[in-house]
Amino acid sequence: MSPDDHRDAPAGDAYPYLRAATAGLRHHTHAQRATGEDRPSDRLQLDALHAHLTVLHRLMDQAAEQTRPERPAAGRHLATAHARLWQAADSVHAAFHLVPAAAEDGACHPERLPEGPPFLTICQRHLAAVHAIRRKTTAADLAS
Repeated sequence: MSPDDHRDAPAGDAYPYLRAATAGLRHHTHAQRATGEDRPSDRLQLDALHAHLTVLHRLMDQAAEQTRPERPAAGRHLATAHARLWQAADSVHAAFHLVPAAAEDGACHPERLPEGPPFLTICQRHLAAVHAIRRKTTAADLAS
């Protein structure tokens, strides 16, 4: 499917990948609620949520850039959403580091990198997102 195919598709068939991602997140939410267990989020879940947020952040950036020339007011709203998604990803990243790692044998392993995956994966992804946000957003935009 090319990027322009959605313009000729009926409304229900437009953007199938976004609909599939939304359905997956909705299913995950319902499945968690259906278990009846109130478990706190673990690092694996926070890592997956961070991945979703950073991809959504890039998508929102693209939408804002494409919309702004023709519809400046809508582009500003999308740019605000872009900043809010960054704030959400940053908060999930911080929460990830506050959640204890899975229980290990308790022995010290100085030959290993600190904590290993997904610790390094989320930090690498977050660092890439930091570089992207700093190119287009001011500190004042993020603070407001």
